[in-house]
Amino acid sequence: MPTAAEYRDTHRDIVLGCQRKDRHAQRQLYGHYARPMYNLCLRMLKHSHDAEDVLQVAFVHIFAKIDTFNFDASISAWIKRVVVNRCIDHLKKRRLLTTDLDLDRHDSAGEDDSPGYENGSYTVEKIKDCMLKLSEGYRVVLTLYLFEGYDHEEISQILGISCGTSKSQYSRARKRLAQLLTEN
Repeated sequence: MPTAAEYRDTHRDIVLGCQRKDRHAQRQLYGHYARPMYNLCLRMLKHSHDAEDVLQVAFVHIFAKIDTFNFDASISAWIKRVVVNRCIDHLKKRRLLTTDLDLDRHDSAGEDDSPGYENGSYTVEKIKDCMLKLSEGYRVVLTLYLFEGYDHEEISQILGISCGTSKSQYSRARKRLAQLLTEN
């Protein structure tokens, strides 16, 4: 099992090459991270053309700012943060992020509100299809929390919403996803 320092230094030579504006190193870095970051974009943005556009914008930003990367964290975490921020910027420009204005219900939406999954035979494709049917706000919070590992405080800072709104959106997104899965 790699140590934290070894994990942080993953692709160190490639990153150093990118910091020197070495095109070969840039291609290598892009090759390592383009596919997983595209999948992240697709989960957050729903449409493949939006995901492709945002991914390209994110990598332009990554290569423009890579000289500021100082190996305090892993390059993958840094790249993921840039990509998430570009996705959020894209959604904000389109004004598709929703915030739940029912303030009385924010804190009452606990993470223990597990929807009942009677049938555990859901395919990955079925879950993906149902995820795409969620509203933008629900899908973004669910993706950031469940798939990307952000906590509600981090999500609230990224999206500019309260922690209670993040929890509420996540809880409601899970319930809506469960409903969609059982309807199909």
